[in-house]
Amino acid sequence: MTTRHATTVTCPHCGRANRVPPAAEGRPRCGNCKQPLPWIVDAGDDDFAEVVEKATVPVVVDLWATWCGPCRMVSPALEQVAGELAGRIKLAKVDIDKNPQLARRFEVQAVPTLLVLDQGRTIARQAGAAPAPALRQWVEQSLAGRQPAPGG
Repeated sequence: MTTRHATTVTCPHCGRANRVPPAAEGRPRCGNCKQPLPWIVDAGDDDFAEVVEKATVPVVVDLWATWCGPCRMVSPALEQVAGELAGRIKLAKVDIDKNPQLARRFEVQAVPTLLVLDQGRTIARQAGAAPAPALRQWVEQSLAGRQPAPGG
């Protein structure tokens, strides 16, 4: 299994740099002001179970490809949504060309394909790019329909 390194995230509230691991219990918070941080990670065939399926928050999965123009347009919009919904979701990006097992598993026929997974279970799916407000609405509607975690 490939171990991915923590990424540095600048807190949108206080500007402090924070190291955020790709997989962890709970939700990342700023070490300085304690506000939720955007959780944006790369995931692949070798660590998808750890990074995505075992996540304690719902995960928006962006199945994309480097050659895909709409993928490059939707990426900043997804990152904006991850920032706006910090503490509520995790964003995992999967390059389908480098991770063919995941592309087959999720039957990707067009990119970008976006999924919302809750405890490893797909609760929403859509293909194609959309602007940030539409993506946020889609994510929030997906989350509104999910079953609460046992004991939570």
